[in-house]
Amino acid sequence: MNNSRAEKQREQEANRSGELGQQAWNQLEKLRQEAPLVQCITNFVSMDIMANVLLSAGASPAMIHSIEEIPEFTPKAHALCVNMGTLTPDWLPAMKKAAEVANKEGKPWILDPVAAGATSFRLKACIELLELKPTVVRGNASEILALFKSSVDSNSKGVDSIHDSVDAVEAAKSLAQASGSVIAVSGAVDIVTDGQRVVGVQNGVAMLQKITATGCSVTALIAAFVAIDPLHVVEATASALSIFGLASEIGMDMAKGPASLRVHLIDSLYGLKQATVLHRVSISDL
Repeated sequence: MNNSRAEKQREQEANRSGELGQQAWNQLEKLRQEAPLVQCITNFVSMDIMANVLLSAGASPAMIHSIEEIPEFTPKAHALCVNMGTLTPDWLPAMKKAAEVANKEGKPWILDPVAAGATSFRLKACIELLELKPTVVRGNASEILALFKSSVDSNSKGVDSIHDSVDAVEAAKSLAQASGSVIAVSGAVDIVTDGQRVVGVQNGVAMLQKITATGCSVTALIAAFVAIDPLHVVEATASALSIFGLASEIGMDMAKGPASLRVHLIDSLYGLKQATVLHRVSISDL
């Protein structure tokens, strides 16, 4: 009886995983067809790779951060990505204004709270943006824990996480419930939660940590996926993480190190085929 129940559970999990893999492909195919315009207010380090990741996936990037352009341009975008990387006081008003416009226009916007726990200025800015109710918040475990605790971490290593993603699951669930945002925690296993449901993504390679702004890039990709499927934010977020991770796995097969992985990652994302996605995407309910 126990064996039968276990086999049935495994079968259900396999069917569910297959459904999520099919959904990831459907969303990627729709993204390629619709080419959503993604406005990125992001840092100087990440602009190039974020734009190239969006282009290779089929989206259209726009690196517009001037507050003078926000009222006219942001309503045209299908999604907004706000990244706190090289934050200065001059950029913060534009970030807030763009988030307000996106909310007013009913457009999804995604927050990347880069190094949220590193300094008081950065943490305060991230919390102020969180109060503007982003559709998704994507960060590493240390960043999500800093937002949850609303405190600076004296052990912070800036953009590098000192925690595993699984360490932040409960914090992510609580933060999602409090903010109304879907929370995505990047790590060896990526975690996505709306406060109730928790989804795990197991695609990716460790060498991504050796390439600048891959986390920023996957946040932009999440924005593109949510833009084309705003009714299924958890699934779209998990799909983006999985597709990006899968592209890195394929790229790693050809790479000699971080520099060549960066090139092969972009090429692999551009060339992803249905059979590969259905066979290798790893998304599951936890």
